Amino acid sequence: MARVLPKFSSHCDMLLIDPRPPILSNKVYPAPSVFTPENLLREARRQKSVPTGSVPRICVLDPDGDIVRHLVETEQAHRQPHWACYHTEMYDFAYQGVEYGIVGNAVGASFAVLVAEECFASGCQLLISLTSAGQITPIGPPPYFILIDKALRDEGTSYHYLPPAPYSEINPTLLEQLAGAFTQSSLRVAHGATWTTDAPFRETQAAIDHCRSEGILGVEMEAAALYAFAETRAKAVVCFAHVTNQMGSVENDFEKGAVQGSQAALQVIHLAATNWLARETSSAG
Repeated sequence: MARVLPKFSSHCDMLLIDPRPPILSNKVYPAPSVFTPENLLREARRQKSVPTGSVPRICVLDPDGDIVRHLVETEQAHRQPHWACYHTEMYDFAYQGVEYGIVGNAVGASFAVLVAEECFASGCQLLISLTSAGQITPIGPPPYFILIDKALRDEGTSYHYLPPAPYSEINPTLLEQLAGAFTQSSLRVAHGATWTTDAPFRETQAAIDHCRSEGILGVEMEAAALYAFAETRAKAVVCFAHVTNQMGSVENDFEKGAVQGSQAALQVIHLAATNWLARETSSAG
């Protein structure tokens, strides 16, 4: 018996029976983007009268915004005059002699990568992301930090940068540059994998159990996309997770520590940055 093909009234109707989701269709990964951060920033500078110039060599993403708030409230940070982003503000600050730029509240994969693209287009050479995370595989009581070596790609943005694969990974050379950065510190910094999700309120028990079976330590919302961007663009990006909670499953959860964890977070950022700077200087010499 001949199969009767369905009639489609529109392209959208065709998509309803296409087994591939649109996010995996029509991707030409080596092709350049028509829309670029450089062009966006050019127009933003014109419209906002932002003077031409570079941001600090080392920039920080602070999705929670607690580090930025602490620095501004204690008058340790000031607005970066050359940051032209339409959606965010960057602040400059110095920590133990090193200059940084920091952007707060860029939560989630797509927003984080948008800001990352603009950071590197504005003169950044190393981007450090430090985001809060939920505990998946317990390795101790929160709070503590994870240097993320790979992230499960359960978000959308990474699939616009890299072909489908389970994980995005930190650049191996960058990971090697960070070797030993925290061994002499009293901070608790583990190395391991995280799960990057776009839907924090869809962290089901089945998904958590799967991640535990994979040895994943925590769940966050940016790392997989940032590492996919970094690989595609050949940029230096390192992601940390600040494990502060057990997804609200216990009382008195989401405690970061003193000053909402900002002081400890700044130490982690600075140890990573100074290690990178030392290795960059030695390789250049």
